[in-house]
Amino acid sequence: MSKILIVGGVAGGASAAARARRLSEDAEIIMFERGPFVSFANCGLPYHIGGDIKDRSKLLLQTPESFLARFNVDVRVMNEVTKINRENKTVTVKNMIDGSEYTESYDLLLLSPGAAPFVPPIQGIKNPLTHTLRNIPDMDRILKTMQMNKPEHATVVGGGFIGLEMMEAFHQLGIKTTLIEMADQVMTPVDKEMAGFAHAEIKSHGIDLRLGVALESVNYLPNNHVADKNAGETSEHQHLQGALELTLNNGDTLKTDLLIMSIGVRPESTLAKEAGLRLGDFGGIYTNDAMQTSDPYIYAVGDAVEDTDFVTGKPGFVPLAGPANRQGRIAANNMLGGDQTYQGTQGTSIVKIFDLAVASVGKNEKTLKREEIAYEKVYVHTASHASYYPGAEIVSLKLLFSPETGKILGAQAAGKDGVDKRIDILAVAQRAGMTIEQLQHLELTYAPPYGSAKDVINQAAFVANNIINGEAMPIHFDQIDNLTDDQLLLDVRNPIELQNVGFIEGAINIPVDQLRHRMSELPKNKEIIVYCQVGLRGNVAYRQLVNSGFKARNLIGGYKTLKASQE
Repeated sequence: MSKILIVGGVAGGASAAARARRLSEDAEIIMFERGPFVSFANCGLPYHIGGDIKDRSKLLLQTPESFLARFNVDVRVMNEVTKINRENKTVTVKNMIDGSEYTESYDLLLLSPGAAPFVPPIQGIKNPLTHTLRNIPDMDRILKTMQMNKPEHATVVGGGFIGLEMMEAFHQLGIKTTLIEMADQVMTPVDKEMAGFAHAEIKSHGIDLRLGVALESVNYLPNNHVADKNAGETSEHQHLQGALELTLNNGDTLKTDLLIMSIGVRPESTLAKEAGLRLGDFGGIYTNDAMQTSDPYIYAVGDAVEDTDFVTGKPGFVPLAGPANRQGRIAANNMLGGDQTYQGTQGTSIVKIFDLAVASVGKNEKTLKREEIAYEKVYVHTASHASYYPGAEIVSLKLLFSPETGKILGAQAAGKDGVDKRIDILAVAQRAGMTIEQLQHLELTYAPPYGSAKDVINQAAFVANNIINGEAMPIHFDQIDNLTDDQLLLDVRNPIELQNVGFIEGAINIPVDQLRHRMSELPKNKEIIVYCQVGLRGNVAYRQLVNSGFKARNLIGGYKTLKASQE
């Protein structure tokens, strides 16, 4: 009979505990959680704050009692594992309630401590109105501060998943909100031009979006004269009253009533490090593909570990719930005699930003450049379902692929409908090893309310294959500013579109439907750079031109992609 100790619940640890019990009724399984909750929906926390999830108890997936009843797992909340003695195969545990310590032996140990919010040492950052959000106690503290301080203005620092969700939660509650992001874009898993759609959506809701600036210092301004009369004028209630004055690194200052720090997380690897376990380059716990650490009796899963990137094969740090759950299952299988391997992390993710969804899978262009991986890219902007059926929304899709092998390297999408469907399809295709050539043959469901006869995926694959086969000569939005005197910009949209949505300075305008009869207006000694709104008419014009002996390129993704890059 094996004795398995699990450090940490939530996604990885709880999944491993449940799987281990399903595999063995005899194993003794003890799970330690230093907080009061063993299994909770941490991805749902911002949605409870914003009011979408009304019932707090819905966030509690399992309790110690339910885990014991269903899985016969001894769950010890408010018990923190503080030390691992690998030689004796024991752990030291501190009872967080009474401060007592005890030891527990193990045959196999699983580490699932997760990742902790990173807060830089900013002057004045430690104050009662500044919070991070990782777990239910954090959520409760934020809600208490909001109840006591009744904020009219909130500031979120960090434009990642939690930061964007908290921004929306505050807006939903009628609280004016500022979002500060040090990078020049939110949502770093996607590239800047795709983040542009998110920027436009954020600004359209009146959010004060500040990109390319960082929080430099915080000044806490207590106001002890406005205590909550109804709650009784306790010192605690008075302490929570007040405001913050924020100073940014560009010299700007702003006053806010609540500050959320959400600039990223770091793996909780201190316990592993102190036990002498090997760490990776990102500070996460090293594991092999069986989720085994450098000690064969100790496994690790979830946000605390470094996992293998599916595309590059290199170690990475991608704290997502899906990989954590799968790793927990694999570790449990292997601890009980199985032989399963983790197949790498694609980083498939999605976030809701008001009415917009932004999603991605695989590598973005920034990373491919940094890794010096050869790639080509295409953009399509097309309807989520048949455009003539009510409710169709534009899906903007970026597809990155290898020009040599046709391998799918990554994809990003933004839109109000059908974004998850397209990225999920591409995540499956990427994991299955499908090429761009094979992607164009995908047969997807079609009826006017649900899709199109030529789906967004098919269309992206058609454009990509045209490039690979030499049937299209692309130019991209980030090359438009570097045109030479030997190139001529040709806008093939209708004149009314130029008035309504804008145009590129210096372009001449010949609508695509007039092009055949007006080609004589174009010089044959220059390369014609064709563009339209999304790239489709541009391709029609491009083919007309090259078939008539002109040298030409088509702006992939059209003016829409160029505009998004400027948001």
